[in-house]
Amino acid sequence: MVILIYFAAPMHYALPYKTKQFFFVLIKLSIVVVAFYFIYQKLVNNSILSFYDFRGFLIKNNVFLFKNIVFLLILSFFNWFFEILKWKTLVSFIDKITFKKALEQSLGSLTASLFTPNRIGEYGAKAMYYTYQFRKRIMLVNLISNILQMSVTILLGIIGFYFFILKYNLELHYYKMAKVVTFVLVTIVLLGFGATKSKYISKNFSLKKIKRFVLEYSKIKIVLGFMFSAIRYLIFSFQFYVLLQIFQVNIDYLNAMIIISSMYLLASIIPTISVFDVVIKGSVAVYLFSTAGINELIILSIITFMWLLNFVIPSVFGSYFVLKYNLPKKNNNV
Repeated sequence: MVILIYFAAPMHYALPYKTKQFFFVLIKLSIVVVAFYFIYQKLVNNSILSFYDFRGFLIKNNVFLFKNIVFLLILSFFNWFFEILKWKTLVSFIDKITFKKALEQSLGSLTASLFTPNRIGEYGAKAMYYTYQFRKRIMLVNLISNILQMSVTILLGIIGFYFFILKYNLELHYYKMAKVVTFVLVTIVLLGFGATKSKYISKNFSLKKIKRFVLEYSKIKIVLGFMFSAIRYLIFSFQFYVLLQIFQVNIDYLNAMIIISSMYLLASIIPTISVFDVVIKGSVAVYLFSTAGINELIILSIITFMWLLNFVIPSVFGSYFVLKYNLPKKNNNV
């Protein structure tokens, strides 16, 4: 997506039209091919769960029953429905787009960012749907969107992790934790100070302009965005619980949510490439669910299946939007 941004930015020496179109199509194809290659590698060469063991385990537990698949797909549909609705709502502060446009931007940016660290490519991908003068603000809107989702994850995760510690008598080394927290806080402060002194930030993202943008941003849209983020969280966490029931795990919803919310909290604070998200969440989930005596293979299978439902399948549809993408015309944006 960095290449696409550069490709679409104003250029002093324009390439011939046919050459430009050829490279543009090549870049789009490359994004789709790389995304599918990473998905294939993660499924076939998964270091924590063999694809054949995974498939066999799903068949053995009747996961592929029609009613199960339909219900799980409905949950994934609503998960992305509210993500798209959230983007449509938040970006309307800059451009009032249709739900169809929000769908295209959300799924297209998912495919383009799937193989980037922490899906950072999503910022550039969504910005590419707008003309040059709007891209910085679109990136800020996307940042707000991600912060809202992270806020829900952290808030509910802290509550869940608190009850997890109480229920399972988890032994914590508070001194070591204090050192880690101190290190993280110092790092954030230093990075913040460095950002204020950075010439790139000063030139491209003035902190004064960012502050003004955030202060002027609609508070109603922030509330709606937080609400949609919370609904999404409840949907995909419930989807995890449904899979636990399909695999006949004897655990009630409340206790399952304590572990699930703790898992998403810990997994979300670990930097990772989206395609390896299944590995990170898998490792964290295996540890947390092992305290409740739940089989490792069940948890790894659920994590992988959740990843297929909520990332791989939407990215397949997103690849269509990547391939049909065209540079925005100046009169398309407000």
